[in-house]
Amino acid sequence: MIIDTVIFVSKRLQRVALAILCLITAQLVLASCEPEPSAMAARVSLDGR
Repeated sequence: MIIDTVIFVSKRLQRVALAILCLITAQLVLASCEPEPSAMAARVSLDGR
């Protein structure tokens, strides 16, 4: 009975661990993408300063 409980919990934890692993992988992929330049950084001063 204890082994059945351990196997049941283990199967549930595998799903949670897989979901967390997928989220971490998605974060790493998104972090490796180069961000587009922002509009504020591209502004040029028109008054010559």
